[in-house]
Amino acid sequence: MRKNFINISLIVIAAAFLTLLALRGRAGAAIDSVAVLNTAGMAGRSCADRINKTLQGIKGVATTEVDLDHGRVIVGYDTRTVKPEILTENVKKAGFDSTVQEVVTPERYRQVTGRDVGTSDAARPGCCSGCRTDTQSANSNLKSK
Repeated sequence: MRKNFINISLIVIAAAFLTLLALRGRAGAAIDSVAVLNTAGMAGRSCADRINKTLQGIKGVATTEVDLDHGRVIVGYDTRTVKPEILTENVKKAGFDSTVQEVVTPERYRQVTGRDVGTSDAARPGCCSGCRTDTQSANSNLKSK
């Protein structure tokens, strides 16, 4: 009985340690700014996933949201670690045209939207049948917004 208790305790401790390691990168980024990026060429969930994965790999990025309907990416980040231009550069490297539309404080974002950044994923599920990444379709999407 005592052996089982020790084994279970070790497993729980190991699981807690691994969870803390996994969350360490996200927890280290304090949100003191929210960047709204106009991003063209996104056509579905796989595009949103690619952008989220790209941005969440950047040190200082705490949370990301992709709004496919409006062609926007919302990023909560730490200004001591990353700048908005780095965010757009990385979105471009992922294959999408992107510019900074606006940078606001988390408080201002909450006033305008009625919620905290990162509390809703605006992207819709589904398949995009291939993301549009060519410059011409990206520019035409920007003009239509």
